[in-house]
Amino acid sequence: MNQQFSATRLLHEKRRDDALLRAARADAEAVLAELRSARVGLSVREAARRLRRVGLNRIAHERRPSLLRELFERAKNPLNALLLALAVASYALGDLRAAIVIAAMVVLSVGLAFFQEHRSNEAAARLQAMVRTHASVRRPGGHAPNGFVEEPIEWLTPGDIVRLSAGDMIPADMRLLEAKDLFVNQSALTGESMPVEKFAHAAPASDPFAAQNLALMGANVVSGYATGVVVETGPRTRLGALADKMAGARVETSFDKGVTRFTLLMVLFMAVMAPAVFVINGVTKGDWLQAMLFAVSVAVGLAPEMLPMIVTVNLAKGAIAIARKKVIVKRLVSIQNFGAMDVLCTDKTGTLTQDRIILKRHLDIFGEESERVLEFAFLNSHFQSGLKNLLDRAVLEHHELAHELRPDHMFEKIDEIPFDFERRRLSVVVRRDDGPHLLICKGAVEELFAISSRYETETDCGALDPSHLDAARREMEELNADGFRVVAVAYKELPQPQASFSIADESALTLLGYIAFLDPPKESAAPAIAALAKSGVAVKILTGDNDIVTRKICKDVGLEVGRIVLGSQIESMSEEDLSTLAAEASVFAKLSPPQKARVIDALHRKGHVVGYLGDGINDGPALKAADVGISVDTAVDVAKETADIILLEKSLAVLGDGVLEGRKVFANITKYIKMGASSNFGNMFSVLGASVFLPFLPMTPIQVVTNNLLYDFSQTAIPTDNVDEEYLARPRRWDIDNIAKFVLCVGPISSIFDYATFALMIYGFGAWTDPALFQSGWFVESLLTQTLIIHIIRTARIPFIESRASNALLLTTLTICVIGAALPFSPIAGVFGFTPLPPLYWPAIFSFLICYSVLAHLVKSWFVKKWGM
Repeated sequence: MNQQFSATRLLHEKRRDDALLRAARADAEAVLAELRSARVGLSVREAARRLRRVGLNRIAHERRPSLLRELFERAKNPLNALLLALAVASYALGDLRAAIVIAAMVVLSVGLAFFQEHRSNEAAARLQAMVRTHASVRRPGGHAPNGFVEEPIEWLTPGDIVRLSAGDMIPADMRLLEAKDLFVNQSALTGESMPVEKFAHAAPASDPFAAQNLALMGANVVSGYATGVVVETGPRTRLGALADKMAGARVETSFDKGVTRFTLLMVLFMAVMAPAVFVINGVTKGDWLQAMLFAVSVAVGLAPEMLPMIVTVNLAKGAIAIARKKVIVKRLVSIQNFGAMDVLCTDKTGTLTQDRIILKRHLDIFGEESERVLEFAFLNSHFQSGLKNLLDRAVLEHHELAHELRPDHMFEKIDEIPFDFERRRLSVVVRRDDGPHLLICKGAVEELFAISSRYETETDCGALDPSHLDAARREMEELNADGFRVVAVAYKELPQPQASFSIADESALTLLGYIAFLDPPKESAAPAIAALAKSGVAVKILTGDNDIVTRKICKDVGLEVGRIVLGSQIESMSEEDLSTLAAEASVFAKLSPPQKARVIDALHRKGHVVGYLGDGINDGPALKAADVGISVDTAVDVAKETADIILLEKSLAVLGDGVLEGRKVFANITKYIKMGASSNFGNMFSVLGASVFLPFLPMTPIQVVTNNLLYDFSQTAIPTDNVDEEYLARPRRWDIDNIAKFVLCVGPISSIFDYATFALMIYGFGAWTDPALFQSGWFVESLLTQTLIIHIIRTARIPFIESRASNALLLTTLTICVIGAALPFSPIAGVFGFTPLPPLYWPAIFSFLICYSVLAHLVKSWFVKKWGM
């Protein structure tokens, strides 16, 4: 059967490859004919018909799981498997009641976790619809230029004509029809670190990944632009074939590792404890069957069966809480990474500034106002086909130039040399009135100076010399010091017969002057940075902009700058030197995309948990390198796809809320772990001691599992609990050593009062000859102390007085305490082997609870002062 399945799968993959390879080898018209499409694209009706036939353009692991799948994912936890095995063992040994109670515990854990995660998934799905990734698709009669309209990528279907530009994710497996300087990053598919150039002409091909005219889903456009026809979508793409492998390749986070490590620790604890209890009770009591049942029950009592549910519910609650503040969580565990984050790296544009670029100045090289500079800049921004950034939009806001120049009527675009982050410039080639071709270049001042040989103003022209460069630098520094970003504009006349242009043509240009933009600082940036600093999160600026503008903006928002590190300076640094510098410096300027990622890696080596906020093409490597990648819904596709968290509002204040929510999630998970582990550790001493000297079992198996079921139910409200402000004041991460110390200090305290209860029942009420009375007395005391200890452990303050639990947690703990106290007097007491307790038992137990609470609080307070909470 497996061989047949494998053969069928290989056949499907071969057919998929055949379709792509046929498209690669054939010319464009033949490909369109085979797909029954045309260069004008598919009509809305035809696209809808095809979409119904082939399905949405989603790969397998992106589909919403079914209800049964969600339930299975919750149930397949190893702890649940262990508990069910113990239930089966109890049933096989003849204890049906214990088997039912253990099974009920599993149902409670799985059911609550399923309900909460399903609710979280529903909320996330509604929010995800607000940040869909779109593709530019050609539709006959479309209102946009050349008939292109924006549609969600899942609506794409074979035969659609799609336009690609810098920053776009490749939305399907496509055959390119036109391409200009198109460079694609397909590292997610092939592992190639460098972008590869793609072309549109037919070519021999034997491997879809290596075909130069195929653009595959999952890759992204680094620079250039292209038009292509969709060949395969969804699970039929090469990414779809790799989906299962990619879905299973997610790296385990520190959060996952911490939960797993604690779970294994408790399972190991069970593996030692249960056999010891079995042997001791078998030897001392002589009833090996009862000893086995009791050992199984003890194993159940030691299992942290609510941990998966507590973790899931906490994370789901955190996701829903953050969603109300316009933050979409793509991966639940990233919420906890928020809380652990102690360094936030971010670009300054849109984060420290208003993301509202205004074109304020247009100057010639001597600093005089020049309309000609503005006109050439407008033509460059108007005709470029790539992703228009904020600077381009600010230039195009000068609508009066559109009426004066009439670019779509008076000019014809001939070619384009797209922007890339190495050249830091973009050129368009246009023709006017059958005159010479004009290459108009706009970009970074240093780069344009390097390729210019002449200057031109409205009254003068001449050769550039070093004095002009010095004057330009002085002018730039003055503008930068006032917060302006400066871009140079140059041009060149080219021979008319030339039809295709390349980077080599960007030489011997005539420099016209500069355009200067202002991006005012955000009023909310300064208080947000101060709030993050108060929370123990250092903000570091990683920008491609120059150091003078960066210093000005940072100063305006109250960010202490000190030394500014330039990309050129870190290029030759060793990893060790960069790690030291990255930890000390707060601002890095003129960085390339790989340099941003390198700074983040350097911070990792110093033990920092790093978040990165970015929304551009150049932010992709940094988003991947960070512990938690953060982007915004207006970001380019590659940034949104890479990020763990999407902000519907680009604001550091929103991030501050996320940090606090992450710490709340971690705090409540830690409460359960500390409470459960310390309680179990204390029970170990009590059970072992009682098993040695008592002539009967200290509790029957059904009593042990009932105690554990009630106790677990009392903890289900922990995710709703309040968290003290001082706990939220600094980053939190897993510290298993600290948890172990806490367990060793606090755990044995419960045993002191267990043994006090043993003495009370034996010497006070004569329970040495009345096992049911002894077991009833310890059952109630054990349940009350375990249930109430959460109120001691949950806070470093004085419980109930300085810090009060949430209403839900108060209600569940009080309810379980009442139920536990009432069980020995209830009509079903006999089912569990209970007997009514004497009246004097209650004041004695009440005094034990008071003393236990005081002693536990004193030990906890000493622990917090010595090792922290």
